[in-house]
Amino acid sequence: MPTTKLLFTSLKLGSLTIPNRIVMAPLTRNRANQDNAPHQLHAKYYGQRASAGLIITEASQISEQGIGYPSTPGIHNPTQVSGWRAVTDAVHEKGGRIFLQLWHVGRISHPSLQPNNELPVAPSAIKPEGECVTYDGPQAFVEPRALKLDEIKDIVQQFRSAAHNAKIAGFDGVEIHAANGYLLDQFLRDGTNHRNDTYGGNLKNRSRLIFDVIETVLEEWDAGRVGIRISPENSFNDIRDSAPQVTFNFVTEKLNTYKLAYLHVLEGDMVGAPKSIDYSQIRSRFDGAYMANSGYTKESSQKSLEQNYSDLISFGALYIANPDLVERFSEDSHLNTPNPETFYGGDEKGYTDYPFRTPADATV
Repeated sequence: MPTTKLLFTSLKLGSLTIPNRIVMAPLTRNRANQDNAPHQLHAKYYGQRASAGLIITEASQISEQGIGYPSTPGIHNPTQVSGWRAVTDAVHEKGGRIFLQLWHVGRISHPSLQPNNELPVAPSAIKPEGECVTYDGPQAFVEPRALKLDEIKDIVQQFRSAAHNAKIAGFDGVEIHAANGYLLDQFLRDGTNHRNDTYGGNLKNRSRLIFDVIETVLEEWDAGRVGIRISPENSFNDIRDSAPQVTFNFVTEKLNTYKLAYLHVLEGDMVGAPKSIDYSQIRSRFDGAYMANSGYTKESSQKSLEQNYSDLISFGALYIANPDLVERFSEDSHLNTPNPETFYGGDEKGYTDYPFRTPADATV
């Protein structure tokens, strides 16, 4: 099969067949309303990108406690569910497929974003370095409160409730966010988890919450409609692990128990450190579809597919600027350039106003 065609072949992804291997990655855009609900602008934005093999939404908090940034959407109240229903309807009307990413930020929050100005929660009371984005501008992170055992059970139920709400909202599936230094990642990594109970210490215990969450989500969704995202060496949000290859090889092997639709892997460090993980070890340990992410181009994604390093590729900034990315790739059209100044917050500028291709965009 010619390399140039691999991106555009169909794939059985769990119980869903997608028409191409080009995925819209989850992208925080900070444009939800005061109820942390998506609205018609979101419906237009996602609908514009419906030709993707699969859309994965921006991370959406599973509870008020899970909020870590201004104007991010949730999936824990009826207004939010209704807002997301308009989004899924818009995508489905254009023949698309869309998963919701389930998110709890853990310690990456601030009291001003929490219910009743409470402390953010975490596996251990370890303050992250850096600042939190709040409605009043950047503020230093605070020391979080360590979760009690019974509260961890409540977190698991928050994921179940959110997964249930995603089904009501008309999504085709859900992705569990276990990456980028947020709550599930905080439990997994030994740099942020210093517990000495059944959720801390050895690797089996530190990974327990991830698998508890998977199991409760699978009470709401078939395994073929559930994916999970990990980021083995990403240090974003002051996260670290003493043996990341060992940690994520272990997690990947155990994921096979659940026969999930896919494993979505951020390959590399968002902060820019050189790669230290052998991703082929993770790829070879996972029996299902492997979705690669991190700065891929059309050319590098084709190479990854051709050499069987991955089964599909998710694209971030390219999808922000090119709602018709599939068609532009297919026709070798010129690509719009993303504008980072409009990535976070605002209105339709830099959100729904990127132009679709014209004959003048075609390469010669």
